[in-house]
Amino acid sequence: MRFNTLASVATLIVSASAHSTFQQLWINGVDAGSSCLRTAANNNPISTNGGDLACNVHSRSPNVCTIRPGDKVTVEMHQQPGQRSCANEGIGGNHFGPVLVYMASVSDATTADARSAGWFKVSELGLVSRNPQYFGSQVLNDNCGHYTFTVPDIAPGNYLIRAEVIALHVAGSSGGAQHYPACFQVNVAGSGTARPPTVRFPGAYSPSDPGILVNIYQSLSTYRVPGPTPYGYVAPTIANTAYPRTPTWNTALQPASVPMTTPAPGATGIAGGA
Repeated sequence: MRFNTLASVATLIVSASAHSTFQQLWINGVDAGSSCLRTAANNNPISTNGGDLACNVHSRSPNVCTIRPGDKVTVEMHQQPGQRSCANEGIGGNHFGPVLVYMASVSDATTADARSAGWFKVSELGLVSRNPQYFGSQVLNDNCGHYTFTVPDIAPGNYLIRAEVIALHVAGSSGGAQHYPACFQVNVAGSGTARPPTVRFPGAYSPSDPGILVNIYQSLSTYRVPGPTPYGYVAPTIANTAYPRTPTWNTALQPASVPMTTPAPGATGIAGGA
């Protein structure tokens, strides 16, 4: 049975302290902090059809971080504003579910309306093991709230990066899924040409999608991550053995402060990724 004895907490009311937001960005191991973050107004979830599903209720940044195809970009999630400590889970309160990353090409990342942007998925981590069941959000928690993806070979220009966790702890009934999105403003350098097909938020998900309306406290043989197929990325197959909980992110080097200055393009920093 799922999560050992967690079936008994399927209807648990979780406090707001377990809610979270993506707050920091890393580029090739260099800490960009919140320098190019669209800062969420709070850590509350958004509903599947919510008008702010694209980038949450947020304020824009005047800054844009520079990335290139092939770069390792890490998004970092914590429960409270400015938090970076690994002592707390990135998203707690049994908020189990997938981690997803999208990008959207925009004319100006500092002013673009996220609700009218066209989004394509670049990474996802859903159910990683069925024995015992283990979700992408738990892997994120093992890595101090970090999740790393590779920038695909896309056309240069301004983009928004949209990171999201979908919490499924009360998703057994319609409207129960909780979305935790946040966005970062970037410029993609290089000479790529790809412009993948896109979706809109809201609209990309339906409350009845099998990856959104799902009882995770039953034994799951499979799980379908909501949204389109990722561009340039193949998600790992679901394992039949326990997922390793050893961090791939170097938590010993986790900083306490939050930089507000964008890194120099091409800089490299600490090794690590999740």
